[in-house]
Amino acid sequence: MTPKTSLIETDELERELKAPDIVVVDATWYLPTEPRRARADYLAEHIPGAVFFDIDEIADEKAHTGHMLPPPEKFSSRMRKMGIGDGQRVVVYDRQSTVSAPRVWWTFRVMGAQDVSVLNGGLLKWKAEGRPLMMGEPTPRTPRHFTARHNLDLVRDVDDVKKLIGDKSAGIIDARSAERFAGNAPEPRQGLRAGHMPGAVNFPYRQVLNSDGTFKSAPELQELFTAAGIDPHKPVVTTCGSGITACVLALALGEAGHLRTSVYDGSWAEWGADDRLPIEKS
Repeated sequence: MTPKTSLIETDELERELKAPDIVVVDATWYLPTEPRRARADYLAEHIPGAVFFDIDEIADEKAHTGHMLPPPEKFSSRMRKMGIGDGQRVVVYDRQSTVSAPRVWWTFRVMGAQDVSVLNGGLLKWKAEGRPLMMGEPTPRTPRHFTARHNLDLVRDVDDVKKLIGDKSAGIIDARSAERFAGNAPEPRQGLRAGHMPGAVNFPYRQVLNSDGTFKSAPELQELFTAAGIDPHKPVVTTCGSGITACVLALALGEAGHLRTSVYDGSWAEWGADDRLPIEKS
């Protein structure tokens, strides 16, 4: 059975841009070490009508690690101000092909949104095809009510991960580079140990993408995950540096038909900072 896709193609989105029930969201995000600023890039050019989603601000300000999931009431408040409400179709993209858009796609799903998609290939593909752009702030959207319904099946915390390492009730897939996974390269965030969680499988997130930033086909993804030893009948938890690219893998697993996937929100930013938690190097 072909899985229901969470992707939307550029030509389809352009046809739907003026539909009254669609909201386009720019979810561009950069590592703190990068000199670029996501909002400045958004103001310089974005898909017409797109609103900007600040991953670092629409987050839990009480968390020790950055951009962890916000409380549902905060998310609802921010969506209301952005003019995103119940019953709308949400399309998310970023300007790095596909890096941070799946994080916002996953966040909307955790908060109960049903109709949310990622633009396949992101802004790079959109621009390469000569599709329309605008600059500056869009016309403010009318505030709308967003009902947040927390779907905890899609999220795992540090206690969940400790438990499943012990009972092996779910697989763990790490989206970081092979060098970081093995502990042979430094982490981009200060104060983190090198290595990975015991029993985790390394699957760098770029493996699920084509050279143009689009996702590989469902059969290709199925073949890749099978070759990596990922059991399609067993729950999977994805992780990465800080919960961003883990969501790329979560989306790819869904495209491959894997229906029991969740994301470890704290990821290595949380695990690697706690000396009490076990790590492996290889």
